[in-house]
Amino acid sequence: MNEQPVPVTTEPATAPRRARHLMDLDAPRTAPNQVAEKRSLTNVQRWVASTLAVSTVLHLALGLILATKIIDNPQPGAEEMLCVMAGMLGVIAVGIARLIHGKKPLSWWLVIGFVPTLLGLWYIN
Repeated sequence: MNEQPVPVTTEPATAPRRARHLMDLDAPRTAPNQVAEKRSLTNVQRWVASTLAVSTVLHLALGLILATKIIDNPQPGAEEMLCVMAGMLGVIAVGIARLIHGKKPLSWWLVIGFVPTLLGLWYIN
């Protein structure tokens, strides 16, 4: 019996590489974080809702400003009052947006709501 000695190697036997497109039962995929997904979806819904609400109210304010030029023979102060009403609608729009995002409606951001008043007063003069 002529047995030849088997050479001893120090390298461990490597497992055959598994193709990446196949499922690996030893390393399952991590489950998606449902809380983060829900929070992300809620955030997007808030932004869409606030954008729609603000744009709708600001269109009404713009309509009031444009109505100042349509009025025939306005009474004194009627055009200015329409501009003030447009500013009040702007303040309401900012307050609605803050409420939709879960913030307190009363803040310094409400000052931005008076921009339609300033634009309207500039437009009528």
